[in-house]
Amino acid sequence: MNVLIIGSGAREHALAWAVARSSKVSTVLVAPGNGGTATMGGKVRNVAIKATDIDALLDLVAKESIGLTVVGPEQPLEVGIVNRFRDAGLKIVGPTAEAAQLETSKVFAKDFMKRHGIPTAGYEVFRDHASAKSYLEACGSFPQVIKASGLCAGKGVVVAMTREEALEAIHDFFESRVFGDAADEVVIEAFLTGQEASVFALTDGENYQLFLAAQDHKRIGEGDTGKNTGGMGAYAPAPLVTPEVMRRVEEEVIKPTLAGMKADGYAYTGFLYVGLMIDNGEPSVVEYNVRLGDPETQVVLPMLKSDLFDALLASVEGGLEAVPFEMQSGAAATVVMASKGYPDGYETGKAISIDPSVNDMDGVLVFHAGTRQDGDVLVTSGGRVLSVTASGASLKEALDQAYRGVAAINFEGAVYRRDIGAKAL
Repeated sequence: MNVLIIGSGAREHALAWAVARSSKVSTVLVAPGNGGTATMGGKVRNVAIKATDIDALLDLVAKESIGLTVVGPEQPLEVGIVNRFRDAGLKIVGPTAEAAQLETSKVFAKDFMKRHGIPTAGYEVFRDHASAKSYLEACGSFPQVIKASGLCAGKGVVVAMTREEALEAIHDFFESRVFGDAADEVVIEAFLTGQEASVFALTDGENYQLFLAAQDHKRIGEGDTGKNTGGMGAYAPAPLVTPEVMRRVEEEVIKPTLAGMKADGYAYTGFLYVGLMIDNGEPSVVEYNVRLGDPETQVVLPMLKSDLFDALLASVEGGLEAVPFEMQSGAAATVVMASKGYPDGYETGKAISIDPSVNDMDGVLVFHAGTRQDGDVLVTSGGRVLSVTASGASLKEALDQAYRGVAAINFEGAVYRRDIGAKAL
């Protein structure tokens, strides 16, 4: 079967790598892809079509006899790519635009969790600056978490430690419009203590399979300091998510989420990402994403021993519970190399040098994010540039190998955290 992967980041590079390993897959097209997917060779090639150009993607599927499409990022889901493909009788992995509101509207997600008794922080919703300001001025405790309701590429959240920081944040959201229309609605919620972890499920709407739990590192600076990013590194499995915690996540979050979405008329299919705060074994939902996370994808996919393609097809056709979904032993870790200045302004077009020795490093994979080919030269094209991943018998071994990989790569202004996985170790 020919498969189309939609997206251009390291998540999509990892998906292309995993799907291409299946003997049942003939060709993997990536639209638009990046410098990494452009040079994979073999079954994989790029197609220069934007992830949100649904008309062009539909034409591509017909032209290339694509049997299965997998959506990587959230933007195509928000604009209804799954709806359009299903209307055309095509197989596609992902939720409809209506079901995707679990991510595309934080107000929808919080109201959904409240309605279905899914554990999450208490919250209030505001649609104008004055009412949000009045609420914060009367608020008796800080920190408070302030979130733009719409999509903000992982950056629309402020953990305000003081009243002054909170007031500045809502001014930025409502008056300065730093996130545009995404902040037409703003959620202010109670601050949860504990550690964050991510749990990923693949579902056909009734049944689901779970990947290993992972832990992301959102802050740009070591010791979890500085601004939030799309993610600077991750590892799996996360020791924080013990078998008992995972059981509770299934019973208290995954199952009621799928049942609740079906009951509300939004049957959910595809990938479900649950961002959790875990405090003394008690899980609470911080957020939903309606796709695999980045950089967590780069560690959970290498740990999947079974054929990912079989599971993806079953998530569309049904019968997912009967598909093998076995994990590797050991651990995986990834370190994100970013452009200087990220997550704020940064320069692109910097030449990237990857020592060939990386190819001989045991268990090391380099997934590209913000890269492109400029003639014969690989150059930077985004804030997050590369995701250097390694697997090993232990987390320490995986981290050591990942950092060996990082040491063999260079571009001007490269920034990365040196403490990925430190909490687990």
